[in-house]
Formats: sequence, C-alpha cells, structure tokens
Amino acid sequence: MSGHSKWATTKHKKAAIDAKRGKLFARLIKNIEVAARTGGGDPDGNPTLYDAIQKARKNSVPLDNIERARKRGGGEEAGGADWQTIMYEGYGPNGVAVLVECLTDNRNRAASEVRTAMSRNGGSMADPGSVAYMFTRKGVVIVPKGELAEDDVLMAVLDAGAEEVNDLGESYEVVSEAGDLVAVRKALQDAGYDYESAEANFLPSVSVQLEADGARKIFKLIDALEDCDDVQNVFANFDVTDEVMAEVD
Repeated sequence: MSGHSKWATTKHKKAAIDAKRGKLFARLIKNIEVAARTGGGDPDGNPTLYDAIQKARKNSVPLDNIERARKRGGGEEAGGADWQTIMYEGYGPNGVAVLVECLTDNRNRAASEVRTAMSRNGGSMADPGSVAYMFTRKGVVIVPKGELAEDDVLMAVLDAGAEEVNDLGESYEVVSEAGDLVAVRKALQDAGYDYESAEANFLPSVSVQLEADGARKIFKLIDALEDCDDVQNVFANFDVTDEVMAEVD
C-alpha cells in the first residue's frame, strides 16, 4: 500500500480541523468552479463537476456555497477568478519526491508560498520533470468500509476497469486508469455502494520506506504545503508501515 494512501486516510481524520480553518472548504469550492468552467455547469453532463460536488457535500460544504460556485464556473453568475493549475516538483526529507498541485489566480504568489514552505521544512524545489516521472495519474475512488467486504467492492468494479482495491482500514481505495474513473464510480453506484470521493490523483510508481522520524518530517512538510492557500493537493512517494503510522499518531 502506498504511503500516499495511508496519509490520505489520516487526512480524512483531519478534515474537521481543516474545515474549521476554512481551507478545505475553499479548496473544494475552487474545484467545483474550475470543473464547471472546463466542462460546463451541468453535473449530469460533466462527471468531473459531479464528483467535485459530491466530495464537497460529503465534507459538509453548505449547499448554497456549492451552487454559487457551480454557477460562477458555468457562467450563470458573474464573478469567479481565472484559476490556473500549476504543478511544482521538489524533494522532501529523506529524498522523498513531492508533487504540489496548485490552483491559483497568481502564479508568483503560489510559487513563493510553495518555495517558502519547502525551504522551512527540510524540502527543496526541483526542476520540472525531475520528479513527475515517478508518479502516474490514476483514478482513485474512496469507499467507506461499513459492512462491505473487499471482495464485494472488487466484484462491483472489476469489469469497469479497476486495477486494484486496497484496504485502508476504515475505507477501501479503488485504483484505476484515470480514464476509467467515471466508469468505476458508476459501477459502485449501480451496485448500491456509497463512495466518499472519486478523483484523478498522482500515485507513486516507486516509494521510499520511512521510519518514524522520517515520517514525522514528511508529514510536517505536507502540512506546511497544505496550509498554503493556493495548494490543492500534495502527492509524495513515501511508504510507512502500520507500526510506524501508529508510532507517529
């Protein structure tokens, strides 16, 4: 199981804290606006928008905020920023490769924030392409475990193009090619299974095994990066055992 996946489960537990700071809500609202602008404001005809709205609802973003973001992005309402997606690459402590996905209306501010967070937390920026090759764009659907067995999930998604199902403790992670994400999500819905989020993420093809001290350092760096207003996602190629994760917790 990738370190990113385990970190993702930890992030779910942090969601309430992030929400209080407003950062999680702001990210989810941005995702909706950009998805609507890119593919149109009708969720039924825009799977990316549909999933962005679902994720926002799962994280208790108020419905009127969701609707306003959808309308801004879809051109039904004035306003909204000219968001641009920018990827920054770098290295964290212990040589961990880090991809930082930003959604910003100010490239200079985003670059400055990311560089500062990196340098203050044992990381360093890298040239474009020097880190990205270690990651692959994949579709990732998170399914709450509840009473579901892993085989139940696997049988539901196998014909839709799913590559693997990972047990994350309180949920399952269904991984597919990014192009099969919508088909996998629909297969889960057709089987009557609820899902927490469905999105295209960058998963590492090679991982760095970390002990507790290294894990604490990389978590600190990721926290600092995620505190930046322009940062949407942080992907890193570390791996930690359950024992190390428990020690860090």
